Amino acid sequence: MRKILALALLLPLPAFGQDALTAGDFEAYATGKTLSYALAGEIYGAEQYLPNRRVRWAFKDDTCRDGYWYEAEGLICFVYEHDATPQCWSFYLEDGSLLARYAGDAEGSELSEVAQTPVPLICAGPDLGV
Repeated sequence: MRKILALALLLPLPAFGQDALTAGDFEAYATGKTLSYALAGEIYGAEQYLPNRRVRWAFKDDTCRDGYWYEAEGLICFVYEHDATPQCWSFYLEDGSLLARYAGDAEGSELSEVAQTPVPLICAGPDLGV
């Protein structure tokens, strides 16, 4: 994990003068899409953004987790069925793609959008052997 965080520090950060997306801007950009994210150049996971601020997230090669998002103090916060602890991020658009900075990491752990599709996230069931 330390290696991943150390690599994340090497990623270029959005300009400090750049404003984070508002909840409305984020919703308009993401709803109806499945976005894949990378950390330090390696696929990290993907999230499907559903109507009514619902989401479906999966880490790479993991089962899907359903949840929802909301805006709190200028951040976009996610809560998932397996963990009620909010995960809050600030999102930025850079060159037409999202950058996501985790609010709980003072060092600026950042995910970058590497692909998007209107196709729903493919979710393997925990007992299907997939």
